[in-house]
Amino acid sequence: MPIYMDFHDVPNGITAKHVAEMHQADLKIEHKYNCRGLTYWCDERRQTAFCLIEAPNEQAIIDLHEEAHGDMPQRIIEVNDTIVESFLGRIEDPEKSQNTKLNIINDSAFRTLMVVNIKKNVLRTENIATLHAAIRGYNKSIINCVSNHNGRIVKQDVNSFLMSFTSVTDAVESAIKIQELYNCVITPDLEFNIGISAGIPVTEKESIFEDTINEANYLCKIIKDKIILSPEVKDLFESENQNHPINIKGVKSLSVVEKEFLVSLLEYTETIWNQSTTSVLDFSKKLGYSKSKLYRMMMSIIGKSPNSFIKEYRLNKALELLDRQVLNISEIAYQTGFSSPTYFSKCFYEAYGILPSKYIKLQLA
Repeated sequence: MPIYMDFHDVPNGITAKHVAEMHQADLKIEHKYNCRGLTYWCDERRQTAFCLIEAPNEQAIIDLHEEAHGDMPQRIIEVNDTIVESFLGRIEDPEKSQNTKLNIINDSAFRTLMVVNIKKNVLRTENIATLHAAIRGYNKSIINCVSNHNGRIVKQDVNSFLMSFTSVTDAVESAIKIQELYNCVITPDLEFNIGISAGIPVTEKESIFEDTINEANYLCKIIKDKIILSPEVKDLFESENQNHPINIKGVKSLSVVEKEFLVSLLEYTETIWNQSTTSVLDFSKKLGYSKSKLYRMMMSIIGKSPNSFIKEYRLNKALELLDRQVLNISEIAYQTGFSSPTYFSKCFYEAYGILPSKYIKLQLA
């Protein structure tokens, strides 16, 4: 049977005790709707609650809540229990305290998510084995660092990580340690990018933490060699640390305007990056800026012109496709928005110091 997570806005005056009572009311009649309540999260401060329920469909959950207590969810999404546990640390009620009839859970589902991306800057033939060994070494160290700061690895690929933290301070301090690790070992062909965002698991999107994951990915993708914090993370970090402002070398926090600009920029880029006819004017019209204002915004925030940005974005996509070893160079060139394989090879060489044809042979060696 599928598993769902629902989201409730908790009205003023409703406490964790009230939410526990509603959970108990659900459990008493759940059999009538073929449901099984697994657990819930309640955050009195943010006035949110999330239920994890095994059910035949969404309507069964709505009907169950309506009869049990009348508090209807604002949103329901289908989830994977393993993924939920990797983000939130549990999929069952925590053990209740002794001498209490009611298991009151005042446990927030709000999480700070961190994305770490290790990018290959130069693909030189003479040290490719050393480069891969360095990446493997960094990966092991990152896993240890996150564990030491009470984080959880949600997803790990060859060159990237997605982590979940309950504490914003733990996330930021873990990121600083990871950056220090990179700075201690000279690996000029690698680039570390870290994006940190925070949010709740259920929004208007279809997947758990989708908004927060996307935002952390966006921050990580387009600002180099820094730890980039969303405005929410900056505010929470300062709140957790007695309002001391963040003034740490290598850490950059974005304003609300900057974050909204970057999210809009990346969301649009993801829809058009493979179209060779895309121009700066298209970006200007979509984002609502004049060409000159767009140029100034992009240079100020990410240090790249619109043309340089889209070219680099396409080259990163092309490198991913080359690593998969499925398509030939001509297919990759056209699928990533380059006007011809020749122009693609020229741009690839300028960016990475090696022709794509030679890089493919290197991968097969």
